[in-house]
Amino acid sequence: MSIARQARLMLRGHRYGAPTLSKKFNGHPFSSITPYLADHDGSLLILISALAEHTKNIVLDSRVSLITHDQRDPLIQAQGRVTMVGNARQENDREQAGQRYLRYFPEAAAYFGMHDFSFYRIVPVAIRYIGGFGKIHWIDMESYAVAQAGLFAQQEAALLAELNVQRRDILRQMLRQQHEVEALDVQAIGVDCDGLDVHCDGKTWRLDFPEVAHSPSLILAT
Repeated sequence: MSIARQARLMLRGHRYGAPTLSKKFNGHPFSSITPYLADHDGSLLILISALAEHTKNIVLDSRVSLITHDQRDPLIQAQGRVTMVGNARQENDREQAGQRYLRYFPEAAAYFGMHDFSFYRIVPVAIRYIGGFGKIHWIDMESYAVAQAGLFAQQEAALLAELNVQRRDILRQMLRQQHEVEALDVQAIGVDCDGLDVHCDGKTWRLDFPEVAHSPSLILAT
C-alpha cells in the first residue's frame, strides 16, 4: 500500500481536528477541535459557526493545519498520525455538502438549520504522515489526489441504496473480518474509492478496501 493511501485512510478513519491562525493574537497558532469529514477527493469538510473563534480566524486567514491520530493506540509517540496543511474556503453547495455530512453527523442537523453555520472545505497543499517510529514522510500530493472522486460523488447515493438493500451480508462480513464485530443491523452511510463507512449499534466503523477501487462499479462486482 502506498504511503499516500495510508495517509488518506487515516484521515478518512477519524473525525476531528482543526487548528487555525489566531485573528485575536496576531497570527499565533490557535488550536481547536471540530468534527470533519474526509470527502471523496481527500479534502476535509467542516460545519462551523460564524461566532466560533476558528471561523473568525479562517475568514481573516484561510491557512489551517489539522492533525489527526490513531486514538486507539496508547503509545503516543508510536501511534500513527497525519498533519494536513491546507486552505479553508467556504463551500458553495450547502445542500449537497449537507446530504453527505449529516449521514456521518446526524446530531449536527440542528446546526445545519441555523443561518450562521456554514460549510468550509479544507483543501490540502501538503501532508505529513507518521506511521510510527522511523516511518515519517511528506506525501506526494499527486499520489494523494483521487482521480475518480467525481464518479464516486455522483454515484454514492445509488451505491449506498444497493449496499443497504442487497448487500448487507457483505457489510456484516467485512465488519466481522476487520473489527471482529457481530451485528445484525448494519447501515452503510458512505462509500469512496478507499472503503466504506457503516453504522451499527450507535457507532460508526471504517471498512477499508484491500486496494483502491478505480470505478464505483467494481464495488458491486465483488
